[in-house]
Amino acid sequence: MTALIQDLRYAMRQLRKSRAFTVIAVLTLALGIGANVAVFSVVDTMLLRPLPFANPEQLAWLSGNNGAGGLSDTTYRVDAYEEFRQHNRSFQNVTAYVPFLAYSHYKLTGQGEPKPVSGLWVAGDFFHTLGIQPALGRLFTPEESVKGERSAVLLSYAFWQTQFNSDRAIVGRTITLNNSQSVTVVGVLPSTFDFGAVFAPGAKLDFFRALHMEDIKDYGHMLSLVGRLKPGVTPAQAQAESNVLFPQLRPNGNLGWATDVNTTITGLKDHIAGKLRRSLIALWFAVGLVLLIVCVNLSNLLLARGATRSKEFAMRSALGAGRGRLIRQLLTESLVLSGVGAALGLGIAFATVSYLAHQGSITLPLLSEARVDGAAVLWTLAIAVLTALLFGVVPSFRIAGTTLQEALKDGGHGMSDGRNRHRMRSILVILEIALACVLLVGAGLLLRSFLRVLDVDIGFQPSHAAAIKMDFDDGGNAARRSAILQEVLARVTAIPGIEAAGISDKLPLDLNRSWELIAKGAIPAADKDAFVYIVTPGYIQAMGMHLRAGRDFSWQDSADREHVIIINEAAARREWPGQDPIGRIAEGIGSGDTRVIGVIADVRESSVESASSPQVLAPITQQLPEGAELVVRTTLPPNVLAASVLSTLRSINPGQTAYEFRPIQQIVDHAVSPRRFFVQLVGVFAGLGLLLASLGIYGVISYSVTQRTHEIGIRMALGATSSRVQMSVIAGTLKLALLGIGAGTIASFVAARAIATLLFGIERTDPWTFTGMILLLGGVALMAAYIPARRAAKVDPMVALRYE
Repeated sequence: MTALIQDLRYAMRQLRKSRAFTVIAVLTLALGIGANVAVFSVVDTMLLRPLPFANPEQLAWLSGNNGAGGLSDTTYRVDAYEEFRQHNRSFQNVTAYVPFLAYSHYKLTGQGEPKPVSGLWVAGDFFHTLGIQPALGRLFTPEESVKGERSAVLLSYAFWQTQFNSDRAIVGRTITLNNSQSVTVVGVLPSTFDFGAVFAPGAKLDFFRALHMEDIKDYGHMLSLVGRLKPGVTPAQAQAESNVLFPQLRPNGNLGWATDVNTTITGLKDHIAGKLRRSLIALWFAVGLVLLIVCVNLSNLLLARGATRSKEFAMRSALGAGRGRLIRQLLTESLVLSGVGAALGLGIAFATVSYLAHQGSITLPLLSEARVDGAAVLWTLAIAVLTALLFGVVPSFRIAGTTLQEALKDGGHGMSDGRNRHRMRSILVILEIALACVLLVGAGLLLRSFLRVLDVDIGFQPSHAAAIKMDFDDGGNAARRSAILQEVLARVTAIPGIEAAGISDKLPLDLNRSWELIAKGAIPAADKDAFVYIVTPGYIQAMGMHLRAGRDFSWQDSADREHVIIINEAAARREWPGQDPIGRIAEGIGSGDTRVIGVIADVRESSVESASSPQVLAPITQQLPEGAELVVRTTLPPNVLAASVLSTLRSINPGQTAYEFRPIQQIVDHAVSPRRFFVQLVGVFAGLGLLLASLGIYGVISYSVTQRTHEIGIRMALGATSSRVQMSVIAGTLKLALLGIGAGTIASFVAARAIATLLFGIERTDPWTFTGMILLLGGVALMAAYIPARRAAKVDPMVALRYE
């Protein structure tokens, strides 16, 4: 212990003497370690840490249609849900919630101005199944899930704090929703429970309402299912049972099973984060490369610093200090540097993770739960020790192994640096360039993929368009609904700056649902579903969609006239291949036959990166909408018109809630936010790696020129020109760069193959990316070598020959 304390004191004194070196080393380490800890915290939250539920390994997700398609494809009918609960033997319990209802489809009334609130229907045993205990009050009772009983709600912890000032007397009180729905608050959920973080990234829920299954029994596929497996039962075993059970249940007349046969059962954690695993591993790999570049840089710095201390250690060795003792001293200095850098890096990681967790523009599951916790601190300690060893071992062994004779020969007056030490620094530079090459290729491929995503024709023009939820009461009467919405659109389009307006109950890339679409008289396709949007005249123009053939809806398409629809090109190709669909009759939309009156260009409905599926627009005058979104297209910034649009809506309906006025571009941005998140982080890491590599090249070449001043003076005295000396330095740098680029290119092909599934619209061997990387690294190497080369060319031979 005494020796360790002595080593620490000596290390601190040495680092204080070299303040510039210490500051550079600590800041470099802080960036590298901080980035690694931040990424670890995100990866730990999404992939490694158990879900915040009781015995989370027992929770499983059930998805119809093998998890493919929209919500209507992957959800279940009530009768299917109830029958599966009754007959399966793998689950302790299976529970459900309704994912279709818009998360801000309610307003809190009776307490001043109507306030938009977000709620969700859940089965009565939803929280019991997850293992959630209330912070206040109780959970739902079985009786509260029975139709006719008084509606009960559970408040989220944040909503209870902000809206009710943490009033503990809220339990048992009645609150009013949508002016007429009285519900009883039975409890407050714990602060640790965030439904949106787990099941619906980006959603902020204020309350949960006990679901009466009878209310939605005739509505088709409405339920998302979560089950708790029995102890010892795996998702694979439950899947095997479901494969046998489902076909046996189908003959019982349960129509709900007709499209539920391909049910897939996965662990809940795998369902939530499984699709992100490759992206997170790639991100972790990228930040690991940054740390390796940091270590290589510091190794070079320590080697350069060691050259000035070689006599010191050689003398200590000559006086009796063993090689192990000297290596321990040097490693202690490395540990001190790494420890201080890790402490600063932990602060950087904390700030970074806090920012990522509290922003709302990235719709990644569990991201809002990310934090720097005890596991992250332990990871920081491990990284600090590993980093110290990585950048400290080679210089320590090299410096401690220098004999007094070698030190005097290498470090004598006017002597150039030792060949072995120069060779080692050159190898480290090559390694640094190779690592930067892999980072740049990965970042370049992901960036080009992201740009391809942004170039995708999504079928509508999101710029200059915005949407706001509407409140209206038509009493279920189609004629009254038509009159109300006509008046709304007439007044809204009269607002200066608004070019077009329309209404839809759902928006692309937001919420969705699907119904069957079948060409009358044709053999149904294996997949009969189509995404359905119930809209008004003007909606196509307001969204900037393209009407390829036929006509738009009109207000004369009333409920008492022939029912009509507009389909997209994908629906036309599936149902009427090679034919003109205009005027054709379709079945499955609504209660009878419908005639196709128009065809629009394909619209990306659920993902920008997925091909468009069959879609149907149905007139709001003939079909019952699930809510209403007013879409306006404007020549002015949408936020400028928000007050005018809301005021107009309230002039028609004084009870209109002050919903958020959302730019359509914001919806698109949310849809691509996961890819943008990964691209931005990898891009930052690649930029940091490139900067460190350029600094490393500059440092080695600059130091080499300094060490070779005497040699350069002799060459110039013998007739070498300044330009020849300058080109010699640059040529030596390019040689190292080309060796590094060559090794890095080979490694990049391997790395590109590993991330191939993350790419969109480009090949993993994309020549533009690889060519750009080679040119960029070559240019950086030239720039890093230029200043030292120019300094070498300006050496005065007379001064150099007197150099000591």
